[in-house]
Amino acid sequence: MNETQPLRYEISSDPARLDGARIHDWLSNDAYWAEGRTREHQDLAIAGSLNFGAYDTVTGEQAGYARVVTDLATFAWLCDVYVDRPARGHGIGGRLVTAARDHLAPLGVRRFLLATADAHGVYEKVGFQPLENPDQWMCLRFG
Repeated sequence: MNETQPLRYEISSDPARLDGARIHDWLSNDAYWAEGRTREHQDLAIAGSLNFGAYDTVTGEQAGYARVVTDLATFAWLCDVYVDRPARGHGIGGRLVTAARDHLAPLGVRRFLLATADAHGVYEKVGFQPLENPDQWMCLRFG
């Protein structure tokens, strides 16, 4: 990444800037964890979360997205991190995750978790590590 690339994309947590249709298209068609998600469910997820968008400063188009489910006090779950295919390779994913981390850190959130099948390196650069005691965590799945 050269010195000018970070200026090409800006990160914002302003929900009014989100392109819900674009986010839904990305996730429901190109993200293994959300394939087939309905637009209604995606809109509900966005409405109930802290959202971050990456925006091309030249075109204004949204180029990436990250969502955090949190109580803004003790716990946060990072999910739905996605960068549009043509915009990949510019560090946008890492910048989205860094923005979420930096937003939550001063709030006293003690645990910031995520699950990934293929992007461990992106998250390690921001400070995420494997769970120390994964046997202490449990999951209840509906469907």
